[in-house]
Amino acid sequence: MDTTGNHTNLEKFFNPSSVVVIGASNAAFNLGATICKTLKQDIAFSGDVFAVNRGGEDVHGAPGFKSVGDIGRPVDLAVILAPAAVVPGFVRDCGENGIRNIVIESSGFSEQGTDGRRLQAEIADAARRHSMRIIGPNCLGILDNRNRFSCLYGANQLVQKTVQKPGTVSYVIQSGGVGGLVVERLMEDLPGVNKMVCIGNKSDVDESDFIDYFTTDGTEVIGLYLENVQRGAKLMAASLRCPKPILVYKSGVSEAGSAAALSHTAGMANNDAVFEGACRQAGLIRLRSPEELHALPKMFIDMPLLSGKRIAVFTNSGAFGSIGADLLAETPLVMARFTSRTRESLSRLPGVFNADNPVDIGPALPEVYLQIYDILLSDPGVDGLLHVVGMWRDYVADVMSELVELCRRHRKPAALFCFNGMKRVQAARAEKNLPLFSTLEEAVRALVVSHQQFHYLQKKEKKRGPAH
Repeated sequence: MDTTGNHTNLEKFFNPSSVVVIGASNAAFNLGATICKTLKQDIAFSGDVFAVNRGGEDVHGAPGFKSVGDIGRPVDLAVILAPAAVVPGFVRDCGENGIRNIVIESSGFSEQGTDGRRLQAEIADAARRHSMRIIGPNCLGILDNRNRFSCLYGANQLVQKTVQKPGTVSYVIQSGGVGGLVVERLMEDLPGVNKMVCIGNKSDVDESDFIDYFTTDGTEVIGLYLENVQRGAKLMAASLRCPKPILVYKSGVSEAGSAAALSHTAGMANNDAVFEGACRQAGLIRLRSPEELHALPKMFIDMPLLSGKRIAVFTNSGAFGSIGADLLAETPLVMARFTSRTRESLSRLPGVFNADNPVDIGPALPEVYLQIYDILLSDPGVDGLLHVVGMWRDYVADVMSELVELCRRHRKPAALFCFNGMKRVQAARAEKNLPLFSTLEEAVRALVVSHQQFHYLQKKEKKRGPAH
């Protein structure tokens, strides 16, 4: 269904004042009941929650009714978790009772053949007649950490944790499993999740609608996991309008992957070369793995964009300096050539083994680190820094905190990697609020995508259409 002209406020999906969970009951393993429990008991949702089931029974403190019409008051959002065959009827009931926003989490639609496609068409018809917006079907639901709202089914413990750490990264995910991975991994990293929406078969609301929405809600970075693109021109237009980094990982590239996507979310097999070209034209940063969805956003939140390709490598291990240089050689970035003034200034500092690129130091005092940072970032031939160190003393984490501030002052980014065990890296992230990458490859990729975004922003200023 194409409802491009329907501008119903998507805010009600994330910040409803009232929700009805259709299909929630006290039966064993009932998925709708987990949503009622999350809202009423786990995250202190401030709105009203109702349950609709055959017996009209209350569920985890949510008042129960036998039908939507029995509730007797306006409801902002309906979440449906019921057998596919009865879902079109529930959608019609919602429309007749004034509910204009629906999340259909039930499966059994276009991803499962002819009968499923017929049911999905019935839903689309009802939505058109009542001017409703629909997320799904066949999706996991929605998470909004700032408004403390979630209709993710079966994810109570994860939601309880993540609402304690709201952030500025928002995701549109076509798979619940990938969504769970991203949210859980970001709990161990610097950024947190602002919003996440799983869109499933995207019969109505799709990734493009949310790109437009996320330009208005405090989101700083947008992440997409897509199994298919059904409305390519719409996606490109939304991306060109959006000044924020949009990171996209698309599966279904191989023949086998396309077949799997088709059975999962009714994904059409797309031409990957066409998608790659569209990303370049529209300013979408294409990712190499789903892990990059949670690994790379911190580069955009905590650092200026990389305006050029010339990188200085700094290390307190000659071996890692060499490895960093090798990894940079595999990218469009280049090793910076220092001015003679930079080399002379570095050579005068105690502990500097190599005053050229990569800069290598031995045991040194914190003030030496800070002097090196300032010298490198002041060099007009340096656009950014690859910082590859071991935290051999506690003060190394402290000087990295000051480096983040220096980067902002000089308007040049640094990608930070420490060759230490992950427990120590995670502790430094948490204690010092450091945007540390887990691997050196991730740090190099962060510089590459930062430069991509800088380049895309320049193009978007020329090509961006009228505001949406």
